[in-house]
Amino acid sequence: MRTAFTELVGVEHPVVQTGMGWVAGPRLVSGAAGAGALGILASATMTLDQLRAAVREVKARTPEGTPFGVNLRADAGDAVERAQLIIDEGVRVASFALAPSKELIGRLKDAGVVVIPSIGARRHAEKVAAWGADAVIVQGGEGGGHTGDVATTVLLPQVVDAVDIPVIAAGGFSDGRGLVAALSYGAAGIAMGTRFLLTSDSTVPDAVKAEYLKATVKDVTVTTAVDGLPHRMLRTELVDSLERAGRTRALVRAVRHAAGFRKLSGLSWSQMVRDGLAMKHDKDLSWSQVLLAANTPMLLKASMVEGRTDLGVMASGQVAGVIDDLPSCAELVSRVMAEAQQAIEAIEALHSLRTLPPPG
Repeated sequence: MRTAFTELVGVEHPVVQTGMGWVAGPRLVSGAAGAGALGILASATMTLDQLRAAVREVKARTPEGTPFGVNLRADAGDAVERAQLIIDEGVRVASFALAPSKELIGRLKDAGVVVIPSIGARRHAEKVAAWGADAVIVQGGEGGGHTGDVATTVLLPQVVDAVDIPVIAAGGFSDGRGLVAALSYGAAGIAMGTRFLLTSDSTVPDAVKAEYLKATVKDVTVTTAVDGLPHRMLRTELVDSLERAGRTRALVRAVRHAAGFRKLSGLSWSQMVRDGLAMKHDKDLSWSQVLLAANTPMLLKASMVEGRTDLGVMASGQVAGVIDDLPSCAELVSRVMAEAQQAIEAIEALHSLRTLPPPG
């Protein structure tokens, strides 16, 4: 299946594995890329040296020239250095969780890197398209992690109508029927996070995967208790306790987590303050919200790396409630494309019935 997105990036299938922190490492990304999808490394939880090693590991795990991407935080103090690493290592795609600057987009594009920001509103898509972005991933409110409140089925056609670059749909996708639905709205592909998290190639601990598999749609909630921003995740006793905690207690916890993340990331306090200033400006946050943002990477690490479902949070799309197995990335992508073909054939058959002459 060829679309504007597959032609742009050079992948076989119009499917993206999103850059999930602590989840989208070399094994998952190489599994997705090897299956013909676009795998994206999550770099925000890596130092520069760790990112370079991860990029080279993906290359070693996949056939030469296999396209894959790296997700960057546009507001990070070392975003330019990370972009240069992508250029130096010959990575095909740079994706962004926040809108990158016009200058950063230009720098990457001049080096032949495809730039694909993720956005959650029509106006953001229009902005990055005007700045030269090659494509956008648009995530509706069903998506996991930080999310908005507009459903994919409402947001997606708005963005498709607003920009003339390929649009990849995210939020609520797990199978081939979803891919065909997205294509019918005018998208050029779909991006999936939770569905790829729940594969055998994912390094997320088995105990954590089990929590996802037993979740129903109603077990996936949106809370602001983690970092002051709407965050979609599995509802657990920890989430309930965070929501009951007072503001002072939450801020004390955030300071402790900030110190822990500083050690893991190799950032200095001054760099973290600069990143916080950038985040505050970009998202119009209060200082308490900026401080609370330190909770996110550490609480995710506790579950996604250490397997502590009692101490960590589990970001999740609503689609977790309809997932019940752990295929490999190859099996998943193959199944999605087979299901898409079946859905297209069913639509064609319906059209054929409509064109048949009336009986008698």
